[in-house]
Amino acid sequence: MLSLFVVPLLLINLGMATSPWLLFLLYFIGGLGMAGIGMGIMHDAIHGSYSRNKTLNRYMGYTMNLVGASSAVWRIQHNVLHHTYPNITGSDDDINAPFFLRFSPNAKRYALHRFQFIYAWFFYSISTISWVTTKDFVRMNRYRKMGFLNKRNEFQREISILILWKLVYYTFALVLPLIVVPLAPWIIILAFISMHLVTGFLISTIFQVAHIMPSLEFPMPDENNTVAGDWAMHQMATTTNFAPRGALFSWLIGGLNYQVEHHLLPNICHVHYKSLSRIVAETAKEFGMPYHSQKTFGSAIWNHIKMLRSLGKTVPVSI
Repeated sequence: MLSLFVVPLLLINLGMATSPWLLFLLYFIGGLGMAGIGMGIMHDAIHGSYSRNKTLNRYMGYTMNLVGASSAVWRIQHNVLHHTYPNITGSDDDINAPFFLRFSPNAKRYALHRFQFIYAWFFYSISTISWVTTKDFVRMNRYRKMGFLNKRNEFQREISILILWKLVYYTFALVLPLIVVPLAPWIIILAFISMHLVTGFLISTIFQVAHIMPSLEFPMPDENNTVAGDWAMHQMATTTNFAPRGALFSWLIGGLNYQVEHHLLPNICHVHYKSLSRIVAETAKEFGMPYHSQKTFGSAIWNHIKMLRSLGKTVPVSI
């Protein structure tokens, strides 16, 4: 996955993309590699499950920075907020969407949400463009106000690191190609954007179908700010697997088709999830716990579309 990202960008920066079709092809392959890094390398590494070696996990987690995003922001957004509060509106940052998207029946509904099952895919595709431009800065500032990054000079240090990594990313991903590639600048910029469209579509779709589904729950805390049930039950009620028999597919997406096992055991490397899934499924059946799974990725996408459409029609359960 690292090679799928690094090699095409290296060839581009060596001036070997002398035609538009070759440039777009190399950026397209780079987009696949970028998605692979996000799903199969940095995701495990930042969870501390890529390796038993903490130092190796830390350095492999920097691959998130290598593709233009922030490992520090991801650690808070994903590890802390999403994994602790999946599908809880206001707490799970994966469903705290901008006003034009509605990912929870507890979120406010607007008239335009009726069409989100059509236009959501465009915003999925441009999601990583948001990451490499403004999103990391906005969220880092918001997380500081929430009480994160509050150690001595931690926020200032992370902002400096964020800016430095983004300068590195833009230098090799866009600036150098604009200098060395013998093509019109607008073609190069368009090819760069196309790389992100590939990555954004793949990553957003994989992550969203695991939680925004008709069969899953969207619990809310009571007047004492307490969510009913225990932690494990909550994870299983708000998460679904998909395409569990697709071995190659599972490898390509870093085992994220085993979301139930990942949410129960995020500190375990994804290569073990297939074996663990048998144990988890049997245990869930034994104790009458929910165990959601879609047979194919296609059925998962279809049900996700139905959920987006349903959310565009239904009024909020609570606001």
